[in-house]
Amino acid sequence: MEEPQSTPPPPTLPTTPLSLVKPSSKNDKKCPVKIVRAFQNVIRSFPIIMPVCKLPSLPGGCLPEIKIGVSGTLFGYRKGRVSLSIQENPGTLPTLVIDLSMQTNTLQKEMNLGMVRITLECEKRPDSNTKLLEEPCWTMFVNGKKSGYCAKRDATEEDLYLMEVLKAVSMGAGVLPPKSDVEGHADDEMSYMRAHFERVVGSKDSETLYMLSPVIKSEPELSIFFVRI
Repeated sequence: MEEPQSTPPPPTLPTTPLSLVKPSSKNDKKCPVKIVRAFQNVIRSFPIIMPVCKLPSLPGGCLPEIKIGVSGTLFGYRKGRVSLSIQENPGTLPTLVIDLSMQTNTLQKEMNLGMVRITLECEKRPDSNTKLLEEPCWTMFVNGKKSGYCAKRDATEEDLYLMEVLKAVSMGAGVLPPKSDVEGHADDEMSYMRAHFERVVGSKDSETLYMLSPVIKSEPELSIFFVRI
């Protein structure tokens, strides 16, 4: 996560109230899934008089891929764990915050080495109706190696202020000055990397966030897989 050239000076902490708004399309994303399911149910009801439907699908799911653009931010204190925040866009409140099982400086080193694939796995419970990204606990793998356990959490006041500071940033990386009033991190810097991600919904048990490299447009340098098995 090297700081790009000609990056403007780090933004200062806001002195005005938060202006982040609630996501506007949180419920709108349900409509395409319902339409596809209804269409597929019609297809299945005529197995004799209609040919096999060749709708594109992913292993483990029958739904075509649904692609949604989101804003993703990886952030954390240099001496602490890195967190992932997902927003509909930089001006909205986070829809997901996860504390990853990796130190911030370790992730920076991995990113400097090349492509990074993070897989978050959780257990499928037959009697659960929990949406995939609302699962509370995950087992994390980085480039195929188990890293530890991580958990979803509510956004803290500090998280919200960070999102407010970065509201005008759509893509970039940098360091924010330490905050003297944060317990345990008074002398530590906050590193961040923000990018536009493509969220691909493969099925109710499989989603992926792809970040495209600003240099090589066709190849993602960071992929985050959410899998329920």
